[in-house]
Amino acid sequence: MKNTRAILMIGISILAALAAVVLASRWIAQQSNLTTNKVAVAVVDINLGTRLTPDMVKLTDWPAGSVQKDSFTDLKALDTRVVKVSLQRGEPLTEAKLAPIGATGGLSAVVAEGKRAMTVRVNDVIGVAGFALPGNFVDILVSTQEENTQKAGGNKDLNISKLVLERILVLAVAQESSQNDTKPKVVSAVTLEVTPQQAEKLDLARSVGQLSLVLRNQIDLKPADTDGATKQTLLYTQAEAPAVVLATAPAKAVVKKVSVRKPIPKSAPKDEVCQQIITGSGRISQCY
Repeated sequence: MKNTRAILMIGISILAALAAVVLASRWIAQQSNLTTNKVAVAVVDINLGTRLTPDMVKLTDWPAGSVQKDSFTDLKALDTRVVKVSLQRGEPLTEAKLAPIGATGGLSAVVAEGKRAMTVRVNDVIGVAGFALPGNFVDILVSTQEENTQKAGGNKDLNISKLVLERILVLAVAQESSQNDTKPKVVSAVTLEVTPQQAEKLDLARSVGQLSLVLRNQIDLKPADTDGATKQTLLYTQAEAPAVVLATAPAKAVVKKVSVRKPIPKSAPKDEVCQQIITGSGRISQCY
């Protein structure tokens, strides 16, 4: 009995060992079948607008199934290219992250095709306390005065505050264009990416009034349809209608005619009847 139990335990152990060997061999086979390709990645953090040098990139093994189509496998193809986005160490370089061939570097390489870079002067309040950083989107608010139209009430206060541009990309603050730093920076100038038409509006707005930057959500694409705020709309409250007091006419004297039977004195004839009439001046008695 004891020998049978021992033989059974030995058999189970052998089967478990064989199963472990089979599973291990399959895992090794799968690992050997995992292919990799050499791709170019950043060796250090790279700010946008930076011209690449050989010491900034290297080739490293990357899973073949995760390699993007526009990745680089030759470091010579990256020589003197300019990045238009900030790159982190170990991040693969792709054509979409680089400026066109021949770009000279700097902020001009970052400006999108058809756009312009324009700088406006700000302070700690206008610049949203330094929270308007490169890569953020802002709205442009101008506080100015409307032109006096020859209408009734033309002498009223003409101050107005109005959104003139929406969802404008911040390219740089002062002379820094890095998008990796999220710490607020109070600066005296902010560079914005605008179209030529927006550049004209922005130039006029800063010449006729005071500008303010309004920080907006990165994924908020809905335009704001506003009429602007004036002192009248800011302080306007609907006046209450005055209470109407109706004059009441003085009450007229009511004349009541009351017919009463006067007690018949013993000396008076039995058929005599008296009446009392109440008027505004008193009572009048009549007997008949």
